[in-house]
Amino acid sequence: MTGPPSRSPIAFWLNSRMRDWTTMPKAELHLHLEGAIPVPTLWELIRHHGGDSMVSSEEELVEWFTYSDFAHFMEIWSWMIRFLRTYDDFTFAAEAVARHLAAQNIIYVEAFFSPSDFRHHDLDPRRIALAIRAGLDRVDDVEMPLIVDLVRDRGPEGTARTLTAIKDVADEAGVIGIGIGGFESAHPPEQFAGVYRDARESGFHVTAHAGEEAGPGSVWGAIRSLGAERIGHGIRSIEDPALVRYLAEHRIPLEVCPTSNLRTGVVAHWDQHPVRRLVDAGVLVTINTDDPAMFDATLAGEYQILETRFGMDDEMLRDLSLAVVDASWADEVTRARLRSDIEHWWADV
Repeated sequence: MTGPPSRSPIAFWLNSRMRDWTTMPKAELHLHLEGAIPVPTLWELIRHHGGDSMVSSEEELVEWFTYSDFAHFMEIWSWMIRFLRTYDDFTFAAEAVARHLAAQNIIYVEAFFSPSDFRHHDLDPRRIALAIRAGLDRVDDVEMPLIVDLVRDRGPEGTARTLTAIKDVADEAGVIGIGIGGFESAHPPEQFAGVYRDARESGFHVTAHAGEEAGPGSVWGAIRSLGAERIGHGIRSIEDPALVRYLAEHRIPLEVCPTSNLRTGVVAHWDQHPVRRLVDAGVLVTINTDDPAMFDATLAGEYQILETRFGMDDEMLRDLSLAVVDASWADEVTRARLRSDIEHWWADV
């Protein structure tokens, strides 16, 4: 962590104790819908589908979401998604996610979903997308366009099949972009250049998980081979000063998820997290929750962490809250509305 807080320690402590970040209108760009299913909703799905010998209560489910490393997190993810087995499950879960976000005064989210993860249930990606949209449309207080996570572990052919399927329903389902999550070190960006070219030519925005569990080379690959407009996570960019300068100069946004990085072990301790250094270097950083239900995270909590652990002052926090709007793929009318709502909040604090 670099740089001290810009105000006195006493004033800083009093402000952080009194401010309620839940009241700020918020937006985020990196949230996986499956990993955002509220614990009570997920527990209801588990019970509906016959329970599970690994967890016997909602409390045990919370304890189950503890990870030794990134690979362990992915293992728990694979276990968790087994309980989304029907299209009605997706509608039910999507509505619950949207209501939970709206209750936190989160008013705009570009949300990932990973339809190819459900191929073992013989679920059609097109119908999954439409089922999710049906649930989201039941909640008016949060706007949620979708990004399809093609899942890099499926390889170039599998990701291409998912993209082809989603094209058929993209407009109806509100899918505006693509991304690739999964094990980036085993499946580098360069493998997916053709799929991304197809996506861009089809009018999709493009992002890519990179620089999370793999190093700066993964970020360079996402930029050069995929034409990524944003980088999912991207925190290991800090290891390459040339890359940090490039990101800052070209205003390529990073979708940073601080608590996620700690919970998956990508960063060992808060004092090692590079979010403050990236901001200080002029990188366009956005703040997000990734899989909030699985990480016991909230977007309000992320801003609290930036203030209390990283000593960010009001100007920095205001800029970060608006950076999400600038980096979003929303149209200009929506951006203007979001920017106005957030600025009005800051004018009153």
